[in-house]
Amino acid sequence: MRRLVVHVASLAMIAGLAAAPARAADVKGVWLRDTGASKVKFSPCGGAICGHIVWLKPGADPKARIGQRVFFDMKPSGANSWSGSAFNPQDGKTYTGKMTLDGNTLTTAGCVMGIICKSTNWTRSK
Repeated sequence: MRRLVVHVASLAMIAGLAAAPARAADVKGVWLRDTGASKVKFSPCGGAICGHIVWLKPGADPKARIGQRVFFDMKPSGANSWSGSAFNPQDGKTYTGKMTLDGNTLTTAGCVMGIICKSTNWTRSK
């Protein structure tokens, strides 16, 4: 009888794990742009993820400023990916935004009409 109780409890635990939704990788934190020109901090905002500039290399982009929100309404759109909006300080326009995370590399893209995209790679920073 004791074995049966342990076995049933084990099955219940396994079934619970199988039913649990897959969690997306954690994109929260500070990321350094591949050019070394800026750092963006991604954090929760409402029910989504937003990214704000937290550091700029001197002379990097005169139109960008610390505290500026450049990614917003980023919501999960698949395994380790998010979709929302991306603001480009250089031209002052907001684009459809996409992010994908692979280990310590984050790739962001701003897209026009969903087909013409410009992407940037980021690495985790301190």
